[in-house]
Amino acid sequence: MDWAHSAAAVSAAFLGSLVEFVEALTIILAVAITRGWQAAWAGTLAGIAVLFVIVLTLGPALLAIPIGVLQLAVGILLLLFGARWLRKAILRSAGLLALHDEEAAFADETRILSGTRLARGVGVDPLGFATAFKAVVLEGVEVAFIVLAVGAAGGMLVPASLGALAALALVAAVGIVAHRPLARVPENTLKFAVGLLITAFGIFWLGEGIGIEWPGGDLVLVPILAALFMGAMLAVALARRAGTGQPAEEPT
Repeated sequence: MDWAHSAAAVSAAFLGSLVEFVEALTIILAVAITRGWQAAWAGTLAGIAVLFVIVLTLGPALLAIPIGVLQLAVGILLLLFGARWLRKAILRSAGLLALHDEEAAFADETRILSGTRLARGVGVDPLGFATAFKAVVLEGVEVAFIVLAVGAAGGMLVPASLGALAALALVAAVGIVAHRPLARVPENTLKFAVGLLITAFGIFWLGEGIGIEWPGGDLVLVPILAALFMGAMLAVALARRAGTGQPAEEPT
């Protein structure tokens, strides 16, 4: 029975991609307002082209790796990646790390971009193009990693890709209509959920890679998630009790 695995893969890819696409949209909109829509669109499309090449290259390469080796490697990487997201989400929930504010990020990016003169007579503004390109590639690489990692090890590349595409469509539609950062997206809650899902996948695939026969197969993801959630809630309570003072700024 793989419906649990498929649902978890789609959810992890959708939620993880949603967070990354929201952050990319914030920078792209700042570029569009300060450097022009031409630079924003050009940088975005160039970044998407680079990501397309990366996915086309890595996807078949991953599928060529022996499944046991792939599961072990993916499990370790997902554990490290998920633990990073989960740690930050726990610290934010405990009030020890400042919540990420897309409106503030948009204002900061706009201020930085506005401080440099627009390039004249060169077609597309170079700074605007480079900023949008970098945002799409950096955030997109994390999306590609999530999709390939949660999908390749279990033959779920298509469901994971559909989850990421759904997130892209949602963010793009809202961004086109609203022309502003998605500040109301509960980003810390999303990152908490993604951290739990990716860490659960990491534990699952690490176990598969070392030969563990999970009771119930893919359904074991449910109790793993439940255990991680309870552990995370306990960590939040302990961190909140131990923490004092103002929340620290998130490191860039």
